[in-house]
Amino acid sequence: MIRTAAEYRESLSAMKPNIYMNGEVMGRDNLPGTEIMELTCELAHVEAVKHLTTTTSHITGQPINRFCHIHQNQEDLLTKQEMTRMAARMVGGCIARCMGIDAMNALSVITYQCDQDHGTEYHQRFLEYLKYFQNNDIVGCCAQTDVKGHRMRRPAKQSDPDLYLRVIEKKKDGIVVRGAKAHNSFAPLADEIIVTPTRFLGPDEGDWAVAFAVPGDHPGVKLVCRGAKYRDRISELASPFSGKGEIESLTIFDDVFVPWDRVFLCGEAEFGGQLALLFSLFHRHSYTGCKPAVSDVIMGTSALVAEYNGIEKEKHVRHKLVQIICVAELVYGCGIAAAVKSSKAPSGTQIPDIVYCNVARKHAGENLYHEYDIMSDLAGGLPATLPYDTEFVSPEVGELVKKYLARADGVSPENIYKCFAWISDMACSSMAGVMQYAGVHGGGSPVMEEIAIMGTYNMEEKKDLAKRLAGIEEYTIGK
Repeated sequence: MIRTAAEYRESLSAMKPNIYMNGEVMGRDNLPGTEIMELTCELAHVEAVKHLTTTTSHITGQPINRFCHIHQNQEDLLTKQEMTRMAARMVGGCIARCMGIDAMNALSVITYQCDQDHGTEYHQRFLEYLKYFQNNDIVGCCAQTDVKGHRMRRPAKQSDPDLYLRVIEKKKDGIVVRGAKAHNSFAPLADEIIVTPTRFLGPDEGDWAVAFAVPGDHPGVKLVCRGAKYRDRISELASPFSGKGEIESLTIFDDVFVPWDRVFLCGEAEFGGQLALLFSLFHRHSYTGCKPAVSDVIMGTSALVAEYNGIEKEKHVRHKLVQIICVAELVYGCGIAAAVKSSKAPSGTQIPDIVYCNVARKHAGENLYHEYDIMSDLAGGLPATLPYDTEFVSPEVGELVKKYLARADGVSPENIYKCFAWISDMACSSMAGVMQYAGVHGGGSPVMEEIAIMGTYNMEEKKDLAKRLAGIEEYTIGK
């Protein structure tokens, strides 16, 4: 089944209230970001983009939403990247649904490897769950990042062992877990929450080596949330995303029972870190689609406001726009390279190249604030001081506001206002702050990309090259 947006919204409404926000316990009707998830359903029914948004399940042979697919080859990775950029451009930022399927791809690899090493049954459980996931067009959210407590202490050394999510009891029919996962973007809009470890674990830390999936309204799951949104506007000056936004969750697992058929790792400590890194890798490849889309939006908005300000032909404007182009296309190009240089895991899942994915994510994160700096430089100070839309249409001062907002000849006051209001939304709203911060830390803090790059990059080969050129010792071509 490939759900429609209406069917997705209906399923949200049917979920039990377990969202804690602004002093209320609420359900899932009209939460910030709902329209973004709905778009991922709508696009699967648009003929012009179905080649990107849908595919065929490798386990059932049925048509599925690509956000439910396990990558089988290079083309799958390339198409996922193209789809992500296309969809993210339409919503002006995060498309939100990547996290769940990135976790599913990681589990497809690790459950198979764990079974090979330990004789467990995780992979068959996973495949059964995957059928459910695909047949019901599930929206998933990955809950990976533990709250971590004292940052210099390992899970087993914390004053409170629950500061990393852990198994507190094993039963005949399942396990009981306790803990919390932080920074879960759009978790209240997910049908299922997929939990993975957050770090490498030692032999004595098996209780924290746990992966599983539960419905978003499962007993004992409490989503403590905060939302952000663009500003509301009157209808005459509205944009497609006026008043819309996103939502984040601190997801608490308060002695949650998980049946065995939904447990995909339990005690195999050596696979905890591998699963964490693999989810991050798949997610950073998704980032090579969404971050170029964010750059596209910033780039287009910067070019438009330069035109409205009458400075679009100035050399410094072209120079600044080229900088954004370079970020967008270098990140996207690294994603293409990661797919072309990908490898097939024993499970059959196609894994993108580690170095190219992490180089892309690091380059994107380091340049994000510079891109916003360019936009604010070209726009000037007006986005931060723009009069409210009510004054723009005011009988008393509206005409004067329109007169003194004038920019380039031939551009209507309404279009000038809409342009600067959009920049204000992008740069000065509550949504803007979240999006900018997420651009740095989303998918892992910058230091994690450095660790991944240096941990896998062949530096010895580069040192051998230097030795050859310096005449220090013999160098063998192809070493």
